[in-house]
Amino acid sequence: MDWDALAWLFAGAVTLHNVEEAVLLPRWSRTVSRWSVPVATTDFRFAVVVLTVLAYACAWISIRGQLFATYVLCGYALAMLLNAFIPHLAATIALRRYAPGTATAFCFNVPVASLLLYGAVTQHRIEFVTFAWGGPLTVIAIVSAIPLLFALGRRLRAWTGSS
Repeated sequence: MDWDALAWLFAGAVTLHNVEEAVLLPRWSRTVSRWSVPVATTDFRFAVVVLTVLAYACAWISIRGQLFATYVLCGYALAMLLNAFIPHLAATIALRRYAPGTATAFCFNVPVASLLLYGAVTQHRIEFVTFAWGGPLTVIAIVSAIPLLFALGRRLRAWTGSS
């Protein structure tokens, strides 16, 4: 599959996953307080919108030939692969109930992210040695950004007076 299609397909898979989480996860997080910190709906939705836009921005810039964006996109794909197993699958098994995002993670993110990473390596879009440190670094950056995005969402909510 050509790179353009892979990049857009990945952004689409992220969108489907994030929509499922945006709809179901905030309420779910309030019912499993032992395993999850309850998250406000608007704060969570703000964070997933930003992360979804990031996926599309990286796809578009990567398609235009920017190597750094290609590495970030591939790191994002690695993050989504890992995200399918921890926390989604782990939470579903540990809680013996469905954790929002698990279905889209395994139906869309795992196969599409795998295809993207395979295509990046086989089409020589990335060097594996560089990705070996850049991929995990991107995962760390994305995971670190999530609480910051929640905080920014809270600030925006307080500033606008919405609930």
